[in-house]
Amino acid sequence: MTALLRYQAALLIGSHRWLPPVILYAAFLAVGVQTGGPILDAYGFAAAGLLPIAVWLTRICVTNEPPAARSCAAAAAGPGRVHLAAVLTAAGASVLLALLGTAFVALLSDPHSSGHRVAVPVPAATGAGLAAALACLLLGLAIGALCNRPVLRSPAAAVPAGLLAALLLSVLGASPANAAVSGLVTGSLDGTIHVPWLPLAATAAIAAAATAAACALSSRRT
Repeated sequence: MTALLRYQAALLIGSHRWLPPVILYAAFLAVGVQTGGPILDAYGFAAAGLLPIAVWLTRICVTNEPPAARSCAAAAAGPGRVHLAAVLTAAGASVLLALLGTAFVALLSDPHSSGHRVAVPVPAATGAGLAAALACLLLGLAIGALCNRPVLRSPAAAVPAGLLAALLLSVLGASPANAAVSGLVTGSLDGTIHVPWLPLAATAAIAAAATAAACALSSRRT
């Protein structure tokens, strides 16, 4: 698996297809995270932006290989393992963005509540913000795994499905990603830190199940 991860990472880096989502997320943070803004609000904003970015990165990773190269890798290591390596590479890239976004917010934001009256401890706020970011990106990985090959092979179906799912799961109250972000924004009103453990656990389970299903289907369809 280590060799497959290196292979997939090299494909991602060499393709330069990671540039558009990374630039988009950087612009998203630059526009939405204001210097001196409440730290919990900023962490919620940064986390919310990771969901569609993770969907995009997952699509890039699972569609990066030319068909001939994919067939060779699948014959050597098994299609399920190759697909898993692609999804894990997308996860690694998304986590890196989450860490960078968390550091950016910590540097620029004001560690106080929305009214700038209640002090918010930065380490605890950073932990909650990172947990929310992980919850959002894990749900994005699940969407990406289910809305691309081998589940949806046609880009005409995969791209709209991924975009629609990302939009809906960002705004629906029942979404664990929405719950994680809402907890930060609501807590910012009075300076209370709500670490989204339950949403994080839920999205981890969803991402694991979605990835397992996609890998199993990859083995059957290859």
